[in-house]
Amino acid sequence: MDFVTGAVSTLLPMLGDLLTRDYQLQASVQDDVAFLKAELESMEAALLQISEAPADRPPDAQDSLWAREIRELSYDVEDCVEAFLAHLHHHAPAPAPPGDRDLLQGLRGLIDRGLGLLRRAKIRRDMGAEVRDIKRRVVEVGERRVRYKIDGVAAKPAGPTAADGLRLSALYAAATELVGTQERSLPACKLYYPLESVLDFQSANRYFIVIDDIWSCSVWNTVRHAFIENRCGSRIITTRILDVAKQANGIYELRPLSPADSRKLFYQRIFGTEDRAPPNHLAEVSKNILKKCGGVPLAVITIASLLATKMRKENTDKYWYQGYESMGSGLEESTDVKDMRRILSISYYDLPPHLKTFLLYLTLYSEDNGIIIEKVIYKLIGEGIIRKHHGRTFYEAGEDYFEDLINRSIIQPMLFNHGSKVWSCFVHDMMLDLIASISEEENLLQALGGSQTMCKPTSKIRRLLLQTMKVEDVKKVVTMNLSHLRSLTVSSEAFTLLPTLSSFPIIRVLDLYGCTQVYNSHCKHICNLYHLRYLKLSLTSITEIPNEIGNLQLLQFLDLNMTNIKALPPAFVQLRKLEFLSVDNRTRLPECLGNLISLQKLSPRITISSPTMLCELSRLTELRRLMLRFDDWDDESYEEPFVHFLSNLVNLESLQVFDCHNGLGSNIGMLLTPGPQQLRSINVGPGTVGCVPLWMPSLLALSALDITLLTLQEEDLQVLGRIPSLRSLYIWVKEHRKDRHKRLAIGSDDCPFRFLTKFRIGPGAMEVEFAAGAMPKLRTVRLDLHVRHTLDQFGDFECGLESLSSLDRAVVHMNCYCAELEEVEAAEASIQKALELNPNRPTLELDKGSRVSGRNVVSMATTRRGGLVSLRSPRFRVYAAKAETVSKVMDIVKQQLALAADVGLTAESKFADLGADSLDTVEIVMALEEEFKITVEEDNAQNITTIQEAADLIDKLVDQNPAAPAA
Repeated sequence: MDFVTGAVSTLLPMLGDLLTRDYQLQASVQDDVAFLKAELESMEAALLQISEAPADRPPDAQDSLWAREIRELSYDVEDCVEAFLAHLHHHAPAPAPPGDRDLLQGLRGLIDRGLGLLRRAKIRRDMGAEVRDIKRRVVEVGERRVRYKIDGVAAKPAGPTAADGLRLSALYAAATELVGTQERSLPACKLYYPLESVLDFQSANRYFIVIDDIWSCSVWNTVRHAFIENRCGSRIITTRILDVAKQANGIYELRPLSPADSRKLFYQRIFGTEDRAPPNHLAEVSKNILKKCGGVPLAVITIASLLATKMRKENTDKYWYQGYESMGSGLEESTDVKDMRRILSISYYDLPPHLKTFLLYLTLYSEDNGIIIEKVIYKLIGEGIIRKHHGRTFYEAGEDYFEDLINRSIIQPMLFNHGSKVWSCFVHDMMLDLIASISEEENLLQALGGSQTMCKPTSKIRRLLLQTMKVEDVKKVVTMNLSHLRSLTVSSEAFTLLPTLSSFPIIRVLDLYGCTQVYNSHCKHICNLYHLRYLKLSLTSITEIPNEIGNLQLLQFLDLNMTNIKALPPAFVQLRKLEFLSVDNRTRLPECLGNLISLQKLSPRITISSPTMLCELSRLTELRRLMLRFDDWDDESYEEPFVHFLSNLVNLESLQVFDCHNGLGSNIGMLLTPGPQQLRSINVGPGTVGCVPLWMPSLLALSALDITLLTLQEEDLQVLGRIPSLRSLYIWVKEHRKDRHKRLAIGSDDCPFRFLTKFRIGPGAMEVEFAAGAMPKLRTVRLDLHVRHTLDQFGDFECGLESLSSLDRAVVHMNCYCAELEEVEAAEASIQKALELNPNRPTLELDKGSRVSGRNVVSMATTRRGGLVSLRSPRFRVYAAKAETVSKVMDIVKQQLALAADVGLTAESKFADLGADSLDTVEIVMALEEEFKITVEEDNAQNITTIQEAADLIDKLVDQNPAAPAA
């Protein structure tokens, strides 16, 4: 389904299926279905043609009205077909009783089968009546379009578009009005040449050519031939499309305006001068407005122009607050707002149809909250908006959609995961305002409450976001016809406004997150919603899932996390289309889990209690992400089954293993072919393995490895160094060889590590040293070392940091327990000297913790390229995480990860070892921000991996912000 063609694209295969399979439809009904299929094929082509109209030549009102009617009709046809199939499935004949049963049972079965035949006959008759009615409506819509079609209207003369005019007016702005540039004087001459004249001009003149706003690679490939390579001039090519920039080479990403320049532009537009500021009581709302603008000049100019028109009116203050609150949710209509929308609409109308629909659905996500990509993709898969293409899965196709919008600069990335993939993004408020206006105009969805309120009167509501308890909104809900609802997202406070869940017979997406009023009794109704593809029941009051869950044969996404469900029923394994499953770690999974053949992500830790379970899980060949915990791996009986299991998971991308001791098939040299050649990330711990498994170098895509070893041996480094694509490595060593007095050398021969960019090792004595040529692409190194242990074992701190030729950043955490102050200073000086000798002049971030000579000291310093900042400098303060802070962090981590109360945590507990993925870690950080009333910058958030690191950072930020609550 997409906004452009409605349900036509998904409906055509369904109608073809009705004609080819034996559904025992009457001949007249089959004829009507064939008629609808032919009509819809022609309508789809017409709808696509209408959608390709450029922004400055939109379709006329009559064509738009016809397109809207066709889309609504397509939804009705799809509702009809899906209801027919669901009813047939529900009233399917029961299997005949086996063998010789008593006469009473045989008669009862005969009667039941007879009644079933009558019901199915009635279902077919009802289907026929609905199809005839829809056929009549299709004919009426077509006739009405012909009847009122106005032909012969003269076309508008070709010329510059409205957007072109706005662009040209900006080019001729006075130089004194410009901000964000060091030079205020610009050449007065602006020349525009046709493309065919450019070649001659370049050969005879000195030149500076600007080619503004190239929209596609094909256009650039044409334009580039008009340039010659000489030393007579320069060229600048601007574009919003990343692929175009890559082809043009020499990419420079234009940065947003600084806060100071944003203020100058804002004040210049409102007051006519950048030196005048708003009154003190408007300073805060002014600051918030500019924060929402995000340094985008178009946004600043639009909102400032809107406020400038209100300066002579009474109660000017209220317009500032209204302007701030309406940003992204429907700005007041004005000439400036319309101009802004026209400029942005060029980006929207240039999108292919499937991306237009995808973008419009992001209306419901405000900039402040951000868009967590994984959550949105699964919901839009359920809506039918995301389609498979070129052998990609639904989820991979959704990632492609997001990547395409980011490359077009329509949405902005926020945070990245460890694999440098974008996992959260946002829509700028100005773009949000545009797509909100389009969504409301086209009646794509209805929203009451929250950041977006869009609710036009309509007879059929198909998508509803309900987050309100306002009296006026309650009245609207009561009068709504929700029988055609396809998607429902409702908040806890608004849940009581809904009729019974059985009132939504064709619903596909049901999001009841946080609705504590949802109990086991509601599950009976939910399990009869046969069309469900997406079901989110996390943080509800459900404690039991009925066996009827097997009715949901189309279900693809199920979230039961943070509930008190103890076990899933046996019928659960009938959900053969389920792709995503999230439950609590305490929830017991059913046997025969291997029947869930479509499963791609299983978020709880699966506890492996026998080698037989590994054989069962090896059937889940579509798995992308998996977390395993071993009850008792203390013998060799698991070795071969584990390697066979891993070899079967050919699509696996991420693997976490907990409580595995001395295992992982370490002595088996190769995995069976083809093996998990998509596996990019492995995390082993808590729990320790005796050595690095010999099969790891056979994983060609493995780029990130976090492993806990009992001891570190030279052979381990050799195996790790041969992993061909490894880019990030974290080695956690449980015990150190006290009899080792010579460090293990990491060189360029036995341990090449050719592509490693991030390396972390610890804790305890520093057991490795970097030889010349080691890790040639390493950019970041993190060392967790124990000062006392290192001195006792090796006598110095010389580990060869000067040999890392590409190093940009060194992070060193020193445990100073039992060390003398002079020894700590010697360690610091040794590390600083090595980095000063490094030709790349890397930065240093140094943390010193624990007791130094009986005193509790934690300090931080930074060495920047070309200079040294002393630890004793008054620019730095001493921070020591209080016990209360650590305790609070532990409580929040347990709550966020739904850990049992008796789970033992320590300050050194790593989030990843507790089962947290990148999304969980960000949610932990967000919960910490809420609890301590602090803001954690993105760079700091990505470096928090343990409870201690989180507590240290919190106390530092709390100390810097006196308004934050004390721990």
